Amino acid sequence: MATDLQVLTAVGNDTRYELLRRISNADEGVCVCDLEAAVGVSQSAVSQALSRLYTAGLVTRRKEGSWRYYEPTETAAALLETLDDLRGSHE
Repeated sequence: MATDLQVLTAVGNDTRYELLRRISNADEGVCVCDLEAAVGVSQSAVSQALSRLYTAGLVTRRKEGSWRYYEPTETAAALLETLDDLRGSHE
């Protein structure tokens, strides 16, 4: 149950949810620098949000030079697909 709550809490914030959607919709890893500009919050806030998503097992990260790139995990893909399905059934 603790793991479930950690995942749900991680996506229970507007910024983290938007970041996860953007990462999931990208064709390849997304750089922190691109995410910062896209969501309009500080680099510090983006880094904290990504750290929370990473800890919850929703994104992976890799370092290339001085940049980190994020990609969705299978858990994130399944969660977002479920949310899309639920939204579709209520429209």
